[in-house]
Amino acid sequence: MKNLSKKISIILGLSLALQGCIFVAGAAAGAAAIAVVYDHRTIQNTLQDTEIANKIANRIFKVPYLHNESHIEVTVFNRIVLLTGETPSQEWRMRAEEIAKSVPDVGRIYNQITIQGPTSSLTRTSDSWITTKIKGQMLATEDLKSSSIKVLTENGVVYLMGIVSRQQAATAVDIARQVSGVQKVIKIFQYTN
Repeated sequence: MKNLSKKISIILGLSLALQGCIFVAGAAAGAAAIAVVYDHRTIQNTLQDTEIANKIANRIFKVPYLHNESHIEVTVFNRIVLLTGETPSQEWRMRAEEIAKSVPDVGRIYNQITIQGPTSSLTRTSDSWITTKIKGQMLATEDLKSSSIKVLTENGVVYLMGIVSRQQAATAVDIARQVSGVQKVIKIFQYTN
């Protein structure tokens, strides 16, 4: 309980430090506090995941052909790295994976980068909308603890990451599959049972 209070205090302090409407900051702090309650990671692990993702993204950004001619997203949850997006060649796909492997503290890497040209902004907007719909439906589902699940959509493919029970995983997958525009659901879960 002491850890939970500390996490909520940190999040509340960070939220209040942001500029903007007090109502928005309060709502964000409330949502973040709920997310912390259900997130099985410690604050240190959460910060480590953010640091890993930033290091990988920054290193990819420094490679001109990966930055200019590819679209690569880096997602990290509990030291598990998910690479998604598009690049025109297998060699470039493998280069992105090598960059991810070179970052300290990376646990496992799932390289889901497809060999093709980058998707259009319309496709990315559609992907964002799919992710929003899935998150909204998960949030409305009792006992799912959806705030402990990361949802990412890339070109109609939905990736689900998090630390969940097998029942929660099955529920999350079922919700994602029912959303219009979803072509495939890929689970990258760590199970609590």
